Amino acid sequence: MKKITRVLTMAMTLTMAATGMALATPSTQIWIPSTDVRDFKQVHLDVDNYVRTSTTKGGNTYDLGLGVGVLPFEKLKLEIGVDYISTAGSADGHPIYFNAKLGTPEDSMFKGSPALAVGGYGIGTKKDVTNQNVLYALAAKTVPVLGRLSAGYYNGNGDVLLSLEDGRKDNDGVLLSWDRTLSEISDKLWAAVDYQGGKNSLGALNFGVAWCFTPKISLILGYDIYNAKNTADTFTTQLDINF
Repeated sequence: MKKITRVLTMAMTLTMAATGMALATPSTQIWIPSTDVRDFKQVHLDVDNYVRTSTTKGGNTYDLGLGVGVLPFEKLKLEIGVDYISTAGSADGHPIYFNAKLGTPEDSMFKGSPALAVGGYGIGTKKDVTNQNVLYALAAKTVPVLGRLSAGYYNGNGDVLLSLEDGRKDNDGVLLSWDRTLSEISDKLWAAVDYQGGKNSLGALNFGVAWCFTPKISLILGYDIYNAKNTADTFTTQLDINF
């Protein structure tokens, strides 16, 4: 526990140096939700930071999130979570966001069945300001050698999710991802690429790698290219700790 506390304290110190805007996130790939769902009573802490490559095209991101698995079943899992988000902007007066996800793992319905997940995130507390209220559905299948492929769709609050280019309603789009443990190098090394459609604040192409320091502590390093041309890319660090 002392080791975990030291790692968390260091991460908090680093991320607090660059606060900004973030999403309330369930378990994810680099950016989009994944079909993974927390096990029963598994408590998860994440410290996510997104730093812009240009300070003139959007602010940085800081997100401290806590999630827990709440169903005692192997073939049907449910996680719920809450995030504290600092935006360095008007939304900072309402920094609490919620998320939830229900899912089944691969092979749970029949041999060869895909993993399935439905959920919601970005559920804020200020009407027409922080209530993105994103709902999504995903399916994923692991292909030998190639890795896991995921596809889905999302829809959110059209009064909040607007195009960053022209201000029009832009509240839905596809969710796509590939991820794989690079066991040829190390079983502790993981890589992913994901994409979220739309030119709103959520739309982006993202890629990165993660290293598992222990079975309970991992760190993602990634890069995010936003679909809206007037939004600067970000570097991301995501510290994940399971208790």
